[in-house]
Amino acid sequence: MYIDCKGYCYWKVNIKISAVATAANVSAKTIRYYEEVGLIAPARRNKNGYRQYEDGDIETLVFIRRCRELNISIDDIRQLLDGQQNPKASCSVVDEMIDKQLSRIRQTQKELAMLESSLSSLATSCNSQRIENCSILQKLKSS
Repeated sequence: MYIDCKGYCYWKVNIKISAVATAANVSAKTIRYYEEVGLIAPARRNKNGYRQYEDGDIETLVFIRRCRELNISIDDIRQLLDGQQNPKASCSVVDEMIDKQLSRIRQTQKELAMLESSLSSLATSCNSQRIENCSILQKLKSS
């Protein structure tokens, strides 16, 4: 966050964790976790012990949040963050990572479709009003 000094200067302003959390749309607990697992560098501390962040930290947290929304693993996110340190490098690693994630998602969709079909079949299989005659329970017990 920068303060405009009527065109004369820009002062870097330290930001508290609550403001960073709001700006990045994550919880303060999540930020502390990302520090703990090494996705973001530990924040500098004030004399009173409060964490202090900078603008770049917000951008990194938004990037991490978006990756997590795509169900990208912490280790893969770490790799993506590390890869950004060399902007001239090939992005083939990124392409490959996204392709693998897409394959995992497609496999999960297939598994969920099979699960939905099984549950749907069970849901419509019982006409009994008593547990002793419940065909759902009988089907779940059979091999």
